[in-house]
Amino acid sequence: MSRSTTMFQEALSYPRDSDSAVKTIAIGGVLLFLSFLVVPVFFVLGYIARTLRAVLDDEAEPPVFDDWGDLGMDGLKVFAIGFAYSLVPAAIALTAVFASGATLGLGGNGAGSGLAVGLIALVATLAVTVLSLAIAYVLPAAIVAYVRTDSIAAAFAPDELRRLAFSRTYATGWLVAFGISLIAGVLIGVLNAVVIGAVLAPFVTFYANVAGTYAIGTAVRDMPATDAGDKTPATGSVA
Repeated sequence: MSRSTTMFQEALSYPRDSDSAVKTIAIGGVLLFLSFLVVPVFFVLGYIARTLRAVLDDEAEPPVFDDWGDLGMDGLKVFAIGFAYSLVPAAIALTAVFASGATLGLGGNGAGSGLAVGLIALVATLAVTVLSLAIAYVLPAAIVAYVRTDSIAAAFAPDELRRLAFSRTYATGWLVAFGISLIAGVLIGVLNAVVIGAVLAPFVTFYANVAGTYAIGTAVRDMPATDAGDKTPATGSVA
């Protein structure tokens, strides 16, 4: 059995590997159901960070929802990291809008201006798409760097991000997490065909996020530390 297959199976079973699994999944699902209130999202993100920390520390069971103050603060930091990364494609899209407006303003509504605006839109769309995919791949590594050091700055450290993102082990964990997300998306799509689907979807999403976090955490857990600030023991090697 390949490592990725084993990781996939372990990741899927991880969220339910504790006596409080039902309670934890219920709380996580309810928080996501209430995500329109914004604040509950911070607690979910905090729990994801706590889960990643537990996996990196090789704890056997998933953590529980407690110490809500610390949980919310952790989640706020993770949100800030994600928000900072999202600014890059957002800035490109905004620049394209201004460039299109300027082109139309200077050239009028002629064919030449229309062609220029179309090219700007195409280039911007391609750039945003490529950057969004790159961020989707790098962001979990940034959160790993933050969790390991308890420093937001580590989430933007080029050397650490390069070391994680370009490792085969991280790529394997990310692909497993991505596969779990795809399965969850299909399941949610099926559930949405019935009325109760909208109620169950947040619980499926939470379960998939925890499972995906386990996959990425186990993938990088045994990677060697590069500096004294990295709290993960150097017990393995980069594949």
